[in-house]
Amino acid sequence: MIDNKTTVKKYSYKRWIYVFIGIITMMFLGTVYSYSVFRSAIENIYNVGTTLSGLPYTASLASYALLMFLSGKILNKINHKIAISLGGLLIGLGWILSSFVSNIYLLTITYGLVIGSGVGIIYGVPMHIVAKWFPESKGLTVGFVLLGFGLSPFITAPVARILIENIGLKNTFLILGISFILVLPILGFIFKYPEEGEIEKEKLNRKKQSQYKEIETKEMLKTKSFKGLYLNFTIGTMIGLAIIGLTGTIGTEVAGISPVNAAYFMSLFAVFNGLGRPLFGWLTDNISSKRTMILSYFLIFTASVMMIISKEGNFIVYGIAFSLFWLNLGGWLAIAPAATINFFGLKHYTENYGVVFTGYGIGAIIGVISSGIIIDLLGSYDYLFYFAGFLSLLGILSSLKLIKS
Repeated sequence: MIDNKTTVKKYSYKRWIYVFIGIITMMFLGTVYSYSVFRSAIENIYNVGTTLSGLPYTASLASYALLMFLSGKILNKINHKIAISLGGLLIGLGWILSSFVSNIYLLTITYGLVIGSGVGIIYGVPMHIVAKWFPESKGLTVGFVLLGFGLSPFITAPVARILIENIGLKNTFLILGISFILVLPILGFIFKYPEEGEIEKEKLNRKKQSQYKEIETKEMLKTKSFKGLYLNFTIGTMIGLAIIGLTGTIGTEVAGISPVNAAYFMSLFAVFNGLGRPLFGWLTDNISSKRTMILSYFLIFTASVMMIISKEGNFIVYGIAFSLFWLNLGGWLAIAPAATINFFGLKHYTENYGVVFTGYGIGAIIGVISSGIIIDLLGSYDYLFYFAGFLSLLGILSSLKLIKS
């Protein structure tokens, strides 16, 4: 006869399987962050500048934010296996179609709208499943799942660079498409939600328990906490996405490193982007959302100042500053879901976070487009870092005014 302690121990090990599968799933989805590796080839093939070459990336981020919102409203009504399979087929189809398009506008549809939609359908599923398996440490474990999204360029950026150099951009897109179609549906069929009795009861101290409320989306929209979280998530992602898509270009043109070494730097930054997710998820759970947000903005401001005062060709400062930028972009993608759970509960999480996540789409559109305009019109990357520094100070102010804890 198996006693309760043995059962709890068994499931405490079993549930980590879903964290691991979530990380793998997110690694596939996170390929979107390797766009800067494709960007130079895209500009050459389609003969476009920085602003136009950013359109597919912008559309992809905006589409996945929109579909994240829509899928959040229906996720509780459809089987998660179907959602992941459908999303995987869309992503794969988007990559395959991208290998055949003839101009930047069609690429914006295939890479941007189709791939972005697939990512948005899948994105919230692993987080919601893992949060159900780990009711006592949602921020940390959701952060671990998101680790895969951030670490994706660690693998995909060097691989994509090698593929582009050997078989060309369009064949690279084709290979990626086939890979997504084959792997993601399989991962979807491994996932499952916990059944009653499979997890320990939630263990929260009295302070956290008194703050933990189940709030529906309509009521959430009326709260000051939502307004503060939404504004800060928009600002935080706007800064990160304005800079992250130009990481490779700034590395070669400002830091003076080769395109091949730029791809290896991308791998380093991907590690920081990944680590930012469990780190800031844990911080949000333990030192409060407000303090975590202010800390993130302070680090972003520091990185911006470093790039402004550094001399051209200083790859060490570039490495440190962009490690901080990527760390904090990853951080915001953990702060937002963890804070959503802490402020508004888990019962309505998929719909609530779907709404919050539209701030990511707004940040993507404004951030990527504004960065392209700044570079094209002003001709210096310094102004991009002045922009980031200003936004980080604005974020500190909004955190102090709008976030209670």
